[in-house]
Amino acid sequence: MTTSNTPSPQPTRRILIAGGGYNTTFLAYMAQLTGKVRPRICYLPTAVGDHPDAIVGFYRACEPLDVAPFVQKMFIESLSQTRGFDEVLLSMDAIVASGGNTLNQQAIWKAQGVDVVLREAWERGIVLGGASAGSLCWFEEGTTDSRPKALSIVQGLGFLPGSHSPHYDAEPGRRPLYHQLIGSGRMKAGYACDNDAGILFEGTDVARVVATRAGATAYHVSATDGQVSERALDAVLL
Repeated sequence: MTTSNTPSPQPTRRILIAGGGYNTTFLAYMAQLTGKVRPRICYLPTAVGDHPDAIVGFYRACEPLDVAPFVQKMFIESLSQTRGFDEVLLSMDAIVASGGNTLNQQAIWKAQGVDVVLREAWERGIVLGGASAGSLCWFEEGTTDSRPKALSIVQGLGFLPGSHSPHYDAEPGRRPLYHQLIGSGRMKAGYACDNDAGILFEGTDVARVVATRAGATAYHVSATDGQVSERALDAVLL
């Protein structure tokens, strides 16, 4: 009997983000990326404090799709949550993070050890994604409205290098602040997404730019000697 010493191929690490509006169309694309029949998609509504309206919205968005939706709350107790976060999340085919308060989301995930589990999920090829806080969370840093008074900087999980700005066309303060931070060197170069536009990353590289609305797109923003360059990326309509 001959045994092969050829190592097993590594799973493709995928993250599908959007600037805002992670709707049924984005969820359908996420499901397709898993390559599974009736994939299990887990929703993490941490950034909205496990708000019931967000949870209902996720289930409604999944209704037209041939998927098995699941919600993992963070505000739990051990009598009703009998499986560990690792057992739940690593049994999924895809995980989508909600929008909301990124700063609070990160604090809770790190306190519960979910940040470590999500990295393992990514390494295993479980598709990750989300919009707004659900897109910011995967980068090293980005612009957020998670604090009072003004947009500010938030640190993410760092799976994707560089920075991110969601809601690029929907909130007037996003573009000028992103340009200012990158131009001054306070923030790394990165990617901005309009609402209804998104980016599929394979590993840490851009594999595809997509949109669910004509005219929506994503951008790469960088700076050289303080001069900001913004490059629009061609988006394919889903």
